[in-house]
Amino acid sequence: MVTRVMKALLLLSCFLVCGACTQQQIVKQPYPSWGKDIFLDSGTASSSLYMQLLVPERAVSARGCLLIVHGMNEHSGRYGRVARHFADRYIVAGVDLPAHGLSNPVLFQAHRALIAGAKTFDVSDAFVDQARLGDLGLMREGLHRALNHLIEQCDARAPVRQLPVFIVSHSLGSLVTAAYLMEQAASGISKRIRGVIFSGPAFSVTEVPGWRGWLQNPFIRFTFHTHEHYLHSDDDEFLPLQLFNQLLALVTVPLQDGLMNTLSLPGIRQLTSPDTPDWVVNHLSDWEDERSRYRADMYIIRRTQLSFALAVEKEVIRFRRRMAEFDVPYLLIYSVHDPITPAWGNEDFVRATRDRHPVSKVVALHDESHHEQLFSRPALTEKLLSRIDCWLEKRISTESE
Repeated sequence: MVTRVMKALLLLSCFLVCGACTQQQIVKQPYPSWGKDIFLDSGTASSSLYMQLLVPERAVSARGCLLIVHGMNEHSGRYGRVARHFADRYIVAGVDLPAHGLSNPVLFQAHRALIAGAKTFDVSDAFVDQARLGDLGLMREGLHRALNHLIEQCDARAPVRQLPVFIVSHSLGSLVTAAYLMEQAASGISKRIRGVIFSGPAFSVTEVPGWRGWLQNPFIRFTFHTHEHYLHSDDDEFLPLQLFNQLLALVTVPLQDGLMNTLSLPGIRQLTSPDTPDWVVNHLSDWEDERSRYRADMYIIRRTQLSFALAVEKEVIRFRRRMAEFDVPYLLIYSVHDPITPAWGNEDFVRATRDRHPVSKVVALHDESHHEQLFSRPALTEKLLSRIDCWLEKRISTESE
């Protein structure tokens, strides 16, 4: 059993090494800020936590406050169109989570160098900062700092009344947001959040499409299955199957984790951290113009350390075990045929939580397979933004009654 598992893991590592990117990633433009730059203490010496803030001309008339939380390997600078859509009625902020955007020291250095007059800056090693994300606790802490700062800004600009606070999140940002709000369920900051918009949330693990899936999906399912059962029994399973899964997990999970962490060590990770595959880029948007913008954006990190990918998988499992406890109203938007964050994660989440708040709504795009719903073709994007507008207004009206 152990020998077969090791062979499978080594085969996967060889596949990942062959798929690793060896091309340089060169930045030629400053970071695409859309608001006032804010740098917060991140709690680490290596970098600050970057935020940006956009305030209506008459801040006292703001309907509420929004925090934009981006997805895996991207940054808040991409969300300028979304931020400006809401900025005439809301105080809007965006945060670059740790190791992302200008919260990444390499990308921050590139931005500063280009502002100072440099023509180009090599950011090929920006992915190395993912080494500090052995779990996603640092990302939840970054979200906590960003929310606190946004609330301070909102209270300072609207001292007469307490503005409702909402979060607009995408993919991994949705997972971090949901896990954080559950962690803070009894705190004052959680009570201040009046609703969350989830776009393509990472409540499931990837299902690779096409011929690549024949090679990779069995391993993805195996690692997810064994990590789900590692030191955690499923009471709904037949006892012999439960015992088998527990034994399989106890034998294989330490081997899997050890291999992933070994392949993420300095000197090795440059060879073993895979580049973002073309199929992922092709499934991000249903609009070629948007896919082209994604390819041209060099502040998006193109490689992923295996230890970071493992941390994301563990966060998904950790969240799914407790997701029935999630107790914040939400608007969930997802594509039914999305292979990056498949629909079964959203469906499980809705079954577990929807009865908690009648105002929670789901927008399932049944004919779509792209992952970034807020970066869809213009007509669909406008339709989704309008749905978000309506939902936010209903939440605000309910609060004021």
